[in-house]
Amino acid sequence: MEENKNVDQMENTASAVETSVEEQAIPEQTKSELEKAQEELSAEKDRYIRLFAEFDNFKKRTSKERLELIQTAGKEVVVSMLPVLDDFERALKQMETAQDLAAVKEGVQMIHNKFKATLEQKGLKEMQAIQQEFNADVHEAITEIPAPTADLKGKVIDQVEKGYYLFDKIIRFAKVVVGK
Repeated sequence: MEENKNVDQMENTASAVETSVEEQAIPEQTKSELEKAQEELSAEKDRYIRLFAEFDNFKKRTSKERLELIQTAGKEVVVSMLPVLDDFERALKQMETAQDLAAVKEGVQMIHNKFKATLEQKGLKEMQAIQQEFNADVHEAITEIPAPTADLKGKVIDQVEKGYYLFDKIIRFAKVVVGK
């Protein structure tokens, strides 16, 4: 029984110590540091949210600008081709009533030259292939035929379709016939 009494006393003492620790006030300095840390955390969270929102807006804006750029990328070329289109329409109208075939041919040749010059101004360059060494990097071999002379072996004999560069980058390979 006395043991129970001692155990009860120890439990009472332990709970009294716990209560006194809980009742003790957290020092003011610790409270102010805690409040300061919470304010800093809140400020950093706010800054993070604003930064994230700004980045999200940036992504949306650049995506929109990229889409607009893609949609209007060919505008400059198309606008420069409009005078050529106008010339073709005038030529078609003239061909309906034209009696002089030589004049019609000359007009079409002039339009062709204007069209070609406009494309060259925009960076288009024709690839030279005939009698050049066959190069798989710039030529696409359609077929091989026996070379008419020995010096044409391995060279381009005929060009089925012209190849083109745009600002020194291949945009279409030349389709060629190679001598063997």
